[in-house]
Amino acid sequence: MRKRSKYRPKGVMINHVAYVLEGFAPIAKHTSQLLTLKLKAHAALTALLQGTATAAHMGTIVDMYNMVEALHKMGFGEEYADCVEAGMAAVVEVVKRQHKIGKYVPTGPEIQALNRLIELHDAQMDVVTVREVDRAIRLAKKEVVSGRAINLRRPQ
Repeated sequence: MRKRSKYRPKGVMINHVAYVLEGFAPIAKHTSQLLTLKLKAHAALTALLQGTATAAHMGTIVDMYNMVEALHKMGFGEEYADCVEAGMAAVVEVVKRQHKIGKYVPTGPEIQALNRLIELHDAQMDVVTVREVDRAIRLAKKEVVSGRAINLRRPQ
């Protein structure tokens, strides 16, 4: 068997100046992408509340939580630590319940926590820049890769 090389090619950036200038722009300036992001999150939450949520919907909610937590760690919405913790607990409990009964079904307090979490997500998206979102995505990926994130996969 042939040894695998550790070489991984890096991405090629065509215009460095445009990349830097774009990083200073608020994410709210990109209305179509921001609207798509918010609609996906709200549609996933609506499907969860209606009892028709799939694994893809739950993945969108988990991604939304990861973004909120990463931005919270970066200092956006520090006063809402209880909202972030309650949102995490709600997501974990909904997924655990799905492993037991086969459906994503939230309880009343979990619905309230998820509603507050999506409100915080929307508020954060209105004030952050493109660069900060990029840093938050990298931070969330680093948390998952390093194993500090909670594993929501079905227990074996």
